[in-house]
Amino acid sequence: MIATNSPTMGPSISDLISPRRVRVWVAFTLTCVVLLLFVRQRETVAEWSARQQPPSPDSIASLGELELKEARKDVVDWSKFAYLQYVTNSHYLCNSIMLFEQLHQHGSKADRVMMYPAGMFDLEDPEAAAQAKGWKGHDIEMLMKARDDFNVKLVPVSVQHRATADSTWAESFTKLLAFNQTQYSRVLSLDSDAVLLGSLDELFTLPSSPVAMPRAYWLYPDEKKLASHIMLVEPSTDEFQRVLDATNEGGEDEYDMEILNTLYQDSALVIPHRRYALLTQVFRWEDGEHAKYLGNDREEWDPVEVFNEAKYLHFSDWPLPKPWLGVADDLRVKLEPKCRVKDGLESCVERDIWNGIYRDFHERRQRVCGYAIDPPEEVLHGESVLH
Repeated sequence: MIATNSPTMGPSISDLISPRRVRVWVAFTLTCVVLLLFVRQRETVAEWSARQQPPSPDSIASLGELELKEARKDVVDWSKFAYLQYVTNSHYLCNSIMLFEQLHQHGSKADRVMMYPAGMFDLEDPEAAAQAKGWKGHDIEMLMKARDDFNVKLVPVSVQHRATADSTWAESFTKLLAFNQTQYSRVLSLDSDAVLLGSLDELFTLPSSPVAMPRAYWLYPDEKKLASHIMLVEPSTDEFQRVLDATNEGGEDEYDMEILNTLYQDSALVIPHRRYALLTQVFRWEDGEHAKYLGNDREEWDPVEVFNEAKYLHFSDWPLPKPWLGVADDLRVKLEPKCRVKDGLESCVERDIWNGIYRDFHERRQRVCGYAIDPPEEVLHGESVLH
């Protein structure tokens, strides 16, 4: 006979369902449920409370940047946009390739296009094509370097030449062919006598407008004009015809900048000149003049901050020539930015930044093109490019 109360056996079914044990188990279960509901309720209240607190500026900025990047990743078709350069002589061919190299280094996503003189380049016999147009073998090598090393699309065009009061800008009208590049939705035309300090891809996403240009702030307040050394264009047949008509009707003292202002001064989208249109001469300005660049007379001039925020820097230091032409040391020293005394201490920051810009340009030109300064005979016998 097997004993039912053996100490080695567990509780029987009858024991488990006895009233006393049932009450114990029910109480334990209810306690666990209550505790679980309490914990979940605290978590819910904490989450609700967090949603009521205003997010910090940093979190807003980070979230906004992330959402913008994610949105643009799928929306922007970069094949519809292009950076545009035009070339009419050896000087600007080298400068353009330097600019394309910088676009390549900054990882710009838009296409890169160079408009060059038709007939200059022939895939089957580039040397013969160059000689027929008065170009040199080195120029053809540079053109192929742009195509092969920096993914530049070469577009042959007819150089636009007009008889003008100053022959310096006689062929600058070629820039206006940007309005005829209808294979793209938008092109960003950049003068090549410049330094690119960062990608400008964000400009392609500006609101729609036939043209966007910065203000020529250095002329204010005497003249209120738009500048054409950087311009975002929406090519179209109609707009190109308007530009062509205005060019043909322009006087001898009207150049590309004047023509564009005649057409678009009151309707163009304005690109902020701070960051996108810094002139080297700004570092040579005297105290009080910087308000024209800063846009107000309350902000303190900080040359380091201005340089660090800039993305496109244009060489403009009249009466100094363009940096590839070279200049006598005594003239450069005479015209370089002056040191200033502030709070009893001498500061030469503007001078150091300005000289560094020129020094870097010469070093890059030597590396990219094989020479920092154009040979004297090219300067003496070639087309003047001072402007």
